[in-house]
Amino acid sequence: MSEAPEMKATQREMSDARIPIEYRDYCAHLLIPLNKCRTANYYLPWKCGDERHEYEKCQYQDYMRRMRALDKARLEEEQE
Repeated sequence: MSEAPEMKATQREMSDARIPIEYRDYCAHLLIPLNKCRTANYYLPWKCGDERHEYEKCQYQDYMRRMRALDKARLEEEQE
């Protein structure tokens, strides 16, 4: 099974940044600066594009990793 990435943001950092529990995943280290940028720019949709793209890419890669792991587990179960 593919290895889960390492958590880069600590519980303390996520708590201090007021990240909701449901968003405290392997991409939380990218959400912290994204939320700071959003707050500084009043959530203007044309601002913080680079930060948003990095966060969304991380979310997509994490999703794909989990789906590959699920497919592998299903395949192993079928072979038994």
